[in-house]
Amino acid sequence: MTDFAGHAAPDTIGYRLPSQRVPVLRLSGDTSLAGEAVVAEEVPVALAYNGRSHVVMMATPADLEDFAAGFSLTENIVGSLMELERTEVVRVGYGIELQCTVPSHVADRLRSRTRQLPGRSGCGLCGKEAIADVMHAVRPVTSSLRVTPAALWRAAASLSAQQSLNAETHAVHAAAWATAAGELVVVREDVGRHNALDKVIGALLRADIDASRGFLVVTSRASYELVQKAAAAGVPLLAAVSRPTGLAVRIAQGAGMTLVALLRGESADVYAGAERIAVD
Repeated sequence: MTDFAGHAAPDTIGYRLPSQRVPVLRLSGDTSLAGEAVVAEEVPVALAYNGRSHVVMMATPADLEDFAAGFSLTENIVGSLMELERTEVVRVGYGIELQCTVPSHVADRLRSRTRQLPGRSGCGLCGKEAIADVMHAVRPVTSSLRVTPAALWRAAASLSAQQSLNAETHAVHAAAWATAAGELVVVREDVGRHNALDKVIGALLRADIDASRGFLVVTSRASYELVQKAAAAGVPLLAAVSRPTGLAVRIAQGAGMTLVALLRGESADVYAGAERIAVD
């Protein structure tokens, strides 16, 4: 998978690797000491469809094919992975371009409904042209999935242990997809919580894994756009370590999703779809 994690040393732009070491001066009281620290990288990643730029997101330069697939599906650009015919990762100037090829009818539809805006790593409104684009209808999620609280605890504990980039940098989010038993199958990290989730969904698509048979765990608040993205992928349950917004709860209820928040240790609150939690 092309992620620019080659063996060459990072250049001054610094986007060959997801992280790099930088010199720091550590201060303590009246003393100082020269040292090093590991920092997470974020670079401009442009998504272009049939040669036309759509949006620029700040992202971690890893798992970019997964990002392209997940973003394209969860932003309603394509209806399935079949419509994402090809993705090429190209280093361009000071950033990276994901050159996506889609059928002409997809490109025409995209051209008619959007204008190009820059994006940020932490903003769910990046590239949105109008309120109608933000508040698009989510597809109903139908799934017979039921999970036990123990499965939620297992997934959360496993995710903490698999955040290798965050262990180095303490600066990135993680998202994961777990089986109904709470076993993690896909874990992705990124400076943007939306990007991390898109990468997980893209990885599931590319591996032809039925996302509706498991659930998602994220290391952030449960914002409305994460619920939208999970619904777009057909995932029936989203669990977050922090609280949800009111809009996120309403969207989850409307989509028939289960929304779990404040997932910490062996405790959590279920804000929507409690019928999927198998409790005594």
